[in-house]
Amino acid sequence: MDIQPSEEHYAQHVDLTEFHAIVENIKSQGSGFLVGQEEVLELMFACLICRGHILLEGVPGIAKTLTAKVLSKTIDAKFSRIQFTPDLLPSDILGTSIFKMDTSEFVFDKGPIFSNVILIDEINRAPAKTQSALFEVMEERQITIDGNTYKMTEPFIVIATQNPVEQEGTYRLPEAQLDRFLMKIKIGYLSQDQELLILQRYKDQMHQPDLSILDAIITPSKLIELRETINKILITDELIAYIRDIVVSTREHGKIYLGASPRSGLALLQLCKVIAAYNGRDFVIPEDIQKLLPHVLNHRLILTPEAEMENLTAEDVIEDIVKEVEVPR
Repeated sequence: MDIQPSEEHYAQHVDLTEFHAIVENIKSQGSGFLVGQEEVLELMFACLICRGHILLEGVPGIAKTLTAKVLSKTIDAKFSRIQFTPDLLPSDILGTSIFKMDTSEFVFDKGPIFSNVILIDEINRAPAKTQSALFEVMEERQITIDGNTYKMTEPFIVIATQNPVEQEGTYRLPEAQLDRFLMKIKIGYLSQDQELLILQRYKDQMHQPDLSILDAIITPSKLIELRETINKILITDELIAYIRDIVVSTREHGKIYLGASPRSGLALLQLCKVIAAYNGRDFVIPEDIQKLLPHVLNHRLILTPEAEMENLTAEDVIEDIVKEVEVPR
């Protein structure tokens, strides 16, 4: 239920016209290549606005990589892709120092992480040593090599994909790295009608989608402007306390071994403003927060062995918490 202040006491103070135009343009372009992924694109764009990283999870063949590429093409920025494999080394991601014979000195050769939008395909295929190479750059947007610090240029966003089913040749992501992802978006199978639409769309062509025809919709400077617009969205102290209560409840719930971190509360605080803007409001309501909970918390919770034996999922427990925590009105 969409509850908003009375018109007698409230007048909209943030102009969201340009924001809506950009979002609709992104979804319109994406619809030419993607079917049934409108909400996924919205959530991914929300992460981009909030300077957060994205983990896409789903079985093979449901367009995780294509969705990431479509979003990257809408941004006027550098794009790089890293295919994670078991033999990948940290230097293959970050770069390495090379000795130049002509100058007799070491020169740092930057790796593919030095980009704006980085797609990491099958992130769970690399071992812990390689995973740890992402810790600093995802959190602090910099890397330290041989005592020298190299800053990333904005925007900087990591979009990673992983397969939740296949186990052979994969490694579980460390909790510290999972917590650095603003969202984990689970992509499932499409409906029968949507799957039929895909087959009809490609019945007369055998080539891969040509993403080069996509136009860059948003520049880095415009992205900064949109962030300033979203910062003006109102959220009351009662809703901030509501976010706190939900996060704290995950640490006290009997089915959860490890609850959500303070970072997850900050993620909810930032993202719920974008969701409010999507819905044409310049103020947050409880439903905005509730909509985000499965995506922001599902990868940050570790269930107890007893809960896993009951075949409960993180989403099941999150749903229970939403019912238990009092909603401010």
